[in-house]
Amino acid sequence: MTPDGAAAAGALIEALRSGVIDPDLGVNVVDLGFVRQASICGGTASLVMTLTSPACPLTKVIEDQARAAVVGTLATELRIEWAWSPSWSPRDVTPAGREQLCAIGFSFAATDGKAS
Repeated sequence: MTPDGAAAAGALIEALRSGVIDPDLGVNVVDLGFVRQASICGGTASLVMTLTSPACPLTKVIEDQARAAVVGTLATELRIEWAWSPSWSPRDVTPAGREQLCAIGFSFAATDGKAS
């Protein structure tokens, strides 16, 4: 990835971190570990994302929030590819995400990284 590409991907990640919040948990999708890849090329932002389950009823809400956060500011179009393998795991949550989840009552086992 070029330096410009890395900067664009970083800006995309920051837009998602501030603008796309899981409605159930109140934590952003980046810190929950839902964003697997992010890039911008030729005006199109592309994401590879996952959720806790392929049957998550909030997929459209997340997509709509992502479009609102990205289209018109960083890109003219947003493409999201949903990836279910490997499946999401609590190990995917960032340290900042863990802090936010702990603040609302979740806990994480120290040895295996699984939520309890």
